[in-house]
Amino acid sequence: MTYAVSLRPGRSLWLPAVLLAALLAAIAGQTGLPDFGPAPTLSSLPETVLVPARDFTYSPAGTFQQEGIPVDAPPVTVRNAAPLEIMTYQVSLADYGRCVADGACVAPQPRRRPSGNVPVTGVSFEDASAYAAWLSRATGQTWRLPSEAEWVQAAGSRFVDDRLGVETDIANPAERWLARYRQEAARAGEEIRDVLPLGGFGSNEFGVADMAGSVWEWTSTCDGRTTLDASGAVVSRLASCGVRILEGRHRTGMSMFVRDARGGACSFGAPPDNLGFRLVRERKDAWPFGLDRLFG
Repeated sequence: MTYAVSLRPGRSLWLPAVLLAALLAAIAGQTGLPDFGPAPTLSSLPETVLVPARDFTYSPAGTFQQEGIPVDAPPVTVRNAAPLEIMTYQVSLADYGRCVADGACVAPQPRRRPSGNVPVTGVSFEDASAYAAWLSRATGQTWRLPSEAEWVQAAGSRFVDDRLGVETDIANPAERWLARYRQEAARAGEEIRDVLPLGGFGSNEFGVADMAGSVWEWTSTCDGRTTLDASGAVVSRLASCGVRILEGRHRTGMSMFVRDARGGACSFGAPPDNLGFRLVRERKDAWPFGLDRLFG
C-alpha cells in the first residue's frame, strides 16, 4: 500500500496565526521583549539552493511490523511538496567554528581531521540544533534541520532507499535476516571514509552538493516503531525521539547526543564514519497567505 501526503501548507490557518501575532504584539508592547544580548555577526549568508516543488516516493524510516512480523515500510508518496530552500553544502568546519567562538556551540569531535574548506564532522543532533539556533539569531531568519522527507526531496536521485524487497516468510524468518546481512555487507564494501572539501562529491540534478557522500546528515525526524494491520494500514506508531534519523549513503538512526557513530551508540544500520549536517531556510512564500506581511 502506498500512502499519499502533501507538504504544502494550506491557507485555512492564516486567520488564527494573524490573531496570535496580534496578541503577541500586544503583550510585547506592555511587557517589553526579552533582552537576548547582541546578535552574533556573519561575514556572509550560507549559499542555498531552491529545490523545486515535485512529487516523490520513499520508504519512511523506523521499524515496521505487520501482524507481529517485520516487514518493509510501506512506500509514502509525497504530492505537491512546496519548494524547499536548503544549503548547497554541508555546514563547513570554519562556519561551525564561528559558533564555537561565540560560545553557542561546543567543539566538534571528528574521527579524522582533514584540512581545507571541509564540512564539520563529529557533531551530534544537539550540536546541529544549537548551530541552527545560533545562525537564526545571527541572520534574523529561521534555519532548521530538514525532516527526513525534506532531505529526500532535496537528495533527488542521490537518495538511497533501504527497502529489502523481501517478503517475510513466517516459516523461515531467517531469509529476511540474511537479506539484511547481505545489504549491510555490501554497504561496508562501498564505504567512503575520507572527508573531501566541500563540493568534492559533486552536485545532484537540483544543484545540491555532496548528498550521499562520506558525511551522513542529521534530520529532525524521530525514529519509531509502526504497527500495520493485515491490509497494510497503520494501526499505531510509537515515536522514539531520543534517536534521530541520519541520511546519507544509507539511512541510520542515532542517539541525539552521539558525535562518533563508531563508539557503539548506533541504533540500527551500519555505523557511518562522519556525522555532519546542512540546514533548511524557511521561505516566506511558503507561509499561509498574508503572514509574510506581518513578519517582514
